This record gives sequence, C-alpha cells and structure tokens, in this order.
Amino acid sequence: QVQLVESGGGSAQPGGTLRLSCTASGRISPFYRMGWHRQFPGEQGAMVAEITAAGVTTYADSVKGRFIISRHMLNSTGYLQMNALKVEDTAVYICYYKGYQTFWGQGIQVTVSS
Repeated sequence: QVQLVESGGGSAQPGGTLRLSCTASGRISPFYRMGWHRQFPGEQGAMVAEITAAGVTTYADSVKGRFIISRHMLNSTGYLQMNALKVEDTAVYICYYKGYQTFWGQGIQVTVSS
C-alpha cells in the first residue's frame, strides 16, 4: 500500500502562481511515476503532468511552459509549480502514484478567478 498526502492549492488570480505537493509513504517502488490529474465538473479527469523516478517529465499540451513538475527523491514528494494560471485551470487536482499499483490522493481544489 502507498499513502498519498496532498497539500497546497487554493485560490489565485489569473497570471498568478500556486504550488501543489504530494508525499508518498509506504511501499515505494524504485520505478514509480508520480503526477497529477485534474478533473473539471462533469468531466473525466485527464493527466496534467507526470514525473518518473528517473526525472523524466510529461505535460499536457494545455500546461506546457506554465507548469513544472519536480520530485524530491529522499522524501518521495512530488511538486507541481503552477505559473501563469488561467481561469480554465480551475479544477480538482488529484495526485497519483504508479508503482507496484496505482494509488490516488484525496484531491485538492484549485480556483483561478479575478
């Protein structure tokens, strides 16, 4: 089992910044992938950004150049730095961890409005 604890998020104005954190504990795989999905009301979630244990990153086209995902190997924490936020980034952001199995965090609301 892997437990995920998310933090960060909240509200920001368009053009602002927010940062999400996700800390994994438990049965950590040396070959994990960690990232975030985001879910809009009434829609299926979609991957926003992902990072592998080796540091390889993948981004959705809608956030390329604005969001940066990173991870701290020693404490198994992933970070999603969200810059130049847009109103359309408003969603619930859900951390996930894919190792021996896939686990999901509780989700955090991110609201971008003026």
